[in-house]
Amino acid sequence: MRVLKLCLVGLATIIITVLSVSELGNASRWTKTPEQSAGVVSGIKTSHRIVSSSAGAATQRYRLDASQSKFIAHALAGGLLWFKGHDHLVAVREFTGEAQLTPGSVIPSSLQITAKADSMVETSSVFTEPQKQIIDKELREIVLEPSKYPDIIFRSTNVTGKSTGNQYDLSITGDLSLHGVTRQITIPTKVTVTGNDLRAIGEFSIDRGDFKVKATSAVHGLVRIRDKVKFTFDIVGHQI
Repeated sequence: MRVLKLCLVGLATIIITVLSVSELGNASRWTKTPEQSAGVVSGIKTSHRIVSSSAGAATQRYRLDASQSKFIAHALAGGLLWFKGHDHLVAVREFTGEAQLTPGSVIPSSLQITAKADSMVETSSVFTEPQKQIIDKELREIVLEPSKYPDIIFRSTNVTGKSTGNQYDLSITGDLSLHGVTRQITIPTKVTVTGNDLRAIGEFSIDRGDFKVKATSAVHGLVRIRDKVKFTFDIVGHQI
């Protein structure tokens, strides 16, 4: 009997030892070391920092305001008689559009503008009001033909340049659609952002022959102009 009791005690000891080893193994399987835990947390933080650093300033949108802007076509005159030598200043009265700009950066930026051809009128002070009416009539009927080509559209395709604080010195390249012809042009532009307002100032030239724009052959000769036409602009936009 004594031998049997000793055997039973020994067997119980072995079973307890095996169970203890098994429990320790399970515990180690589900428990991470401080170093392992720190590695996981560190990984999450690192991932968060990458996302944060890649998120730049949001692009801002500005709606162009024709009522506070100036957009003028300067055409050197080649007219007859007493109109000879007078330049034409043809203002674009109606246009809409939108500019997009990223604070502190040139990219991404864009410009889209649509002008109404029939809103272009002579404004030079050298002409009398009756003369301006004749010029405007010839602009509509002979030169711009807004009944056929109502819109003059510019859409940017690429913007380059540099920014310093709230000022931008840009070269805006894009497609100009005029009189049924689309050609690529580049517009040097200086942009200033003040509060919620944007102001863009610049100038560019086109050759009217590239866009199949006719000079009048009417007897008056009021809008007979040379091939080069220079546009100047001082455009204001308000943040949307």
